[in-house]
Amino acid sequence: MTVHRVAVLALDGVTPLDLAIPTQIFTTRPETSYEMTLCALETKVATTAGFALVADGTLEQVRTADTLIVPGFEPILPLPDAVLDTLAEARERGKRVVSICTGAFALAAAGVLDGLRATTHWKHIDEFERSFPAVTVDRDVLYVDEGDVLTSAGVCCGIDLCLHIVRRDLGAEAASQIARGLVAAPHRDGGQAQYVPAPVAVTGEASLSGTRGWALHRLGEPLTLRVLAQHAGLSQRTFMRRFAEETGTTPLQWLLNARLGRARELLETTDRSVEQVARDSGLGTAANLRLHFRRALDTTPTSYRRTFARSTSHSPACSPAVPRAD
Repeated sequence: MTVHRVAVLALDGVTPLDLAIPTQIFTTRPETSYEMTLCALETKVATTAGFALVADGTLEQVRTADTLIVPGFEPILPLPDAVLDTLAEARERGKRVVSICTGAFALAAAGVLDGLRATTHWKHIDEFERSFPAVTVDRDVLYVDEGDVLTSAGVCCGIDLCLHIVRRDLGAEAASQIARGLVAAPHRDGGQAQYVPAPVAVTGEASLSGTRGWALHRLGEPLTLRVLAQHAGLSQRTFMRRFAEETGTTPLQWLLNARLGRARELLETTDRSVEQVARDSGLGTAANLRLHFRRALDTTPTSYRRTFARSTSHSPACSPAVPRAD
């Protein structure tokens, strides 16, 4: 079996979990061809957890590797030219270049992602998109595979990406075997949007805050633009204009987002059926709920509940929490 050299490049401020994922998955095993080396610019590397680690490899091992992986790091500061040059050189030589989480910032800074699709942690994705306009940002995926350049979304999405690489290299059986050892899913549905906290429908200190708060307690009712405008005592046109000024969105889009947030809460905290969740959140039917979940979260209500459901012993179906209006 031909040896495949993997270099994991730990940058200063590396996130320990991001680093642990590729070092665990690509560690030398009898059933795989990987030979993994932890590399760094300096021997000693600081982590975000307050401890330092020692790397055996240098940038020289990075240059000779078949696959280069950059785990996430913080704070996101300008990187040394030696690191950026090494990343750019790896791309030019046709090596496989991979990032986990905010490691995408390093790849983008080196020009590796120019003209390609990429992703990173949802908390940093706006900053990433502003900083690197030459990169096409995919916000709602667990990872992006552009052939020899691959990027993952936040933290644990690195597991999905690394298992995907194993599946590409060695087949589904090898990836599944490693996943079982990690007690991880060989493949997860959906994208990272389902892991972003459901937004609270903020009202703020504004003239329409009362109407928004009123609506949040009646999401299961047939709320229309006319009904909302009547509650606010305004014409529909004036209501729409003021609503957009205060929230940056339309009343109906705000209402849809609030109902999706309500549906997510019910799926997490109650054992109501999908049909009942759809009715109680104001989305009508199970089919409509599934449609909006697929569009907004790239998953299904059932899969979402399987991932995020909490114990319902202290959350009776008859008295779910109501989103705050402020």
